[in-house]
Amino acid sequence: MIEESPDSVLPSSVVGQYASLFEHGNTTEVQLLSDAGQQRSQDSREIIASLRRSCESFHRLNAPRSAAYCSHRMAREYFTAGDFDNAKQFFDGVTGLYRQEGWISLLWETLGYLRECSWRLFSVKDYIQYSLEMATLPVFSSSGVETSDGKRAYGPAGPPTLSQRETIQQEVFSLLKGHESELSSGLIIQDDQPTSLTVDLVNPLRMAFLTSVAFHSQTMKPGLSALITVSILSQLPHPVEIDQLEIQFNQPSCNFKVVNDEEFFAKEVKEENHDTHLKSIPSLILTTNKWLRMTFEISSGQSGKLECVSVNVMVGHLFTFCCKPESPASMEVLALWKFEDLMENFPSKDPIVSFSGQKYIQVEEPEPQVELTLSASSPALVGESFIVPVSVVSKGHAIHSAELKINLVDARGGGMLMSPRDTEPSSLGDHHVELLCVSGVFEDDSQSNSDDIRKIQQSFGVVSVPILDIGQSWSCRLEIKWNRPKSVMLYVSLGYVPNTETNSQRINVHKSLQIEGKIPFTISHRFMLPFRREALLPPKVTALPDVHSKMRLPLNERTILMVSARNCSEIPLRLASLSIEPDGNQDAVCSCSVRQSGSVSFGPALIVPGEEFKQVFAVTPQANSPNIEIGTVHLKWMRDSNPGRHSNVVLMKQDLPSVSVETPILVASLDCPPHAVLGFPFSLYIKVHNNTSLLQEINYTLGDSQSFVFTGRHTDSVFILPKSEHIISYKLLPLVSGLQHLPIITVTSVRYSAAMNPSLAATTLFVYPSEPYFDIGRKSELVQAS
Repeated sequence: MIEESPDSVLPSSVVGQYASLFEHGNTTEVQLLSDAGQQRSQDSREIIASLRRSCESFHRLNAPRSAAYCSHRMAREYFTAGDFDNAKQFFDGVTGLYRQEGWISLLWETLGYLRECSWRLFSVKDYIQYSLEMATLPVFSSSGVETSDGKRAYGPAGPPTLSQRETIQQEVFSLLKGHESELSSGLIIQDDQPTSLTVDLVNPLRMAFLTSVAFHSQTMKPGLSALITVSILSQLPHPVEIDQLEIQFNQPSCNFKVVNDEEFFAKEVKEENHDTHLKSIPSLILTTNKWLRMTFEISSGQSGKLECVSVNVMVGHLFTFCCKPESPASMEVLALWKFEDLMENFPSKDPIVSFSGQKYIQVEEPEPQVELTLSASSPALVGESFIVPVSVVSKGHAIHSAELKINLVDARGGGMLMSPRDTEPSSLGDHHVELLCVSGVFEDDSQSNSDDIRKIQQSFGVVSVPILDIGQSWSCRLEIKWNRPKSVMLYVSLGYVPNTETNSQRINVHKSLQIEGKIPFTISHRFMLPFRREALLPPKVTALPDVHSKMRLPLNERTILMVSARNCSEIPLRLASLSIEPDGNQDAVCSCSVRQSGSVSFGPALIVPGEEFKQVFAVTPQANSPNIEIGTVHLKWMRDSNPGRHSNVVLMKQDLPSVSVETPILVASLDCPPHAVLGFPFSLYIKVHNNTSLLQEINYTLGDSQSFVFTGRHTDSVFILPKSEHIISYKLLPLVSGLQHLPIITVTSVRYSAAMNPSLAATTLFVYPSEPYFDIGRKSELVQAS
């Protein structure tokens, strides 16, 4: 064991000459080294260089244990040479591996060297930390490192025995309390510079001061008290007397100190006047492997999370261990003591607290005496400005410095009110649901109307609420617009201060409301041919696949377009109008004529849920083009909830798909009376018009029927001149009365393979059993009276 500092070797001023530096008090002497001293210094440098190369090689080979062995040897060489800075650096580098592997003997020896280096370098904090770690190691017998001559090498700290641990603890605590000792001479804790060490979850001093904090409950009322248990466990061999404990929280008003006798407590109350509370217990002595359990009552007037952030253990008046507390529910065992034969004990006598206790508690918000109300009578409909009334009524608190926070969130999770897939431009905006505005009024006319809106975004808003006395009320209206059907959660929070005091607790009131956004109407359309008239178009061209998906309409021929609007909401709605408007392009206006049929209007039609409204339009294309835009369906509707009150009209738009317009080859039509009489013949005409400039041949057939007999050919062919019309006539005699179907009629173009196949409704005829009698005069009187 080195009793004094080794000689410091100076670089030579002459080749081959070395000098030794000796210190005697305040004087320094330089003496030439002998050949043996020169050889020892030269050997030390060569050994360190060789070990450094070996350490680097082992690191490259990913062999940390062999590299740590070389680093340990280098540190010992530096220590022997008196280079304590480098020695301390290399010793520090291997202690982490020794702790991880659980090599207690090597860790003891290394900590002894580090302790000696800290003393040589006058590092008080390092000296205390290494000493306390050595004193808490689980060593009970003499087991050193065997040298080449068969002896045991223990390093500067001596053998790792229980008695040596007790000696080291006595030495370091004499330093902490300001007492003189032989080993710690030269190390002084200055009175004007108090020192502290932080003991966290990864600090080795956790074995000396393992701190646990647990609240006995999960929540507490503001102003009421809750129980908290503070426990400290130590593996130091000697009992430790703590002078003072300070428990710190994230709310400084809850901090308190713990002292160990009534006399000191009374002295603290007299001499000091701080906000920190003082508590006293009979004894503050830590016994080896025995929890020091302390239970206190604590209260908080501030809502939110109350968490213990530090337990400061003061030993003496100048040194403090700042311990980071742990929750019993998540506390890990001491790694180096895990396999020792120790009696298991718990930080609390209550097993529930020991296994599930937490170092934090939730302080509930003060009971609000303000009523916040949200109301929405029906689901929201896409396109309308949906109104949600919000009212604030002061029941027992005056309202000061209040603000109303509005937040719209997707009810199905995700938080976003817009879809990342919606990248196409849309006139409805990017957000599915957006907050348009907030308007507020006073119910009391004596106060001024205030609309101080601080910030409004698509899904968030903050509104200032005026000062309200007890009994007063304030209300506002949230205007929300749904651009797409979506279910949202509306969160409204009112934060206020019940009085004008600066330290008054802010109180929050929360309300939520789920609102379903639904589509008011679903719009569909269907193209139909005129009654008993059909235009024959040329066959489709297979080279144009996009044309197949479009509806083909004949040029200059009227086509029936039926637009249907079904009420798919849960409430009755008023349909004001249903029309087709052009897109605004002048060419589109001239290329297609759209005329509404049945323009007589009797006011907004009431459409109950599930009911369908139909409107008929006559579409006449006027240009031959593969892509003709018909227009956009404009549907205007309003709510029927307030019949005596004006309701805003909402416009709903839906684009109609484009169509392909082609010139028809032939136009075939059927001409027959609206009804027939049993036994009386009637005429049936098939009119075929050739729109081309070519001679067209057609084949036509008339099938047999059990309900009719007819004169004429069943099948025949005929040529039609260009731009002319040919009429095929038949005489039919009804054989059966009632609703009957005409014989099957087929007209086919030979050149283009286009055929006319009339629908079932077009070939249906009612046959009276006898000649019907219609009172024309009575009918005229009824018409005039109406």
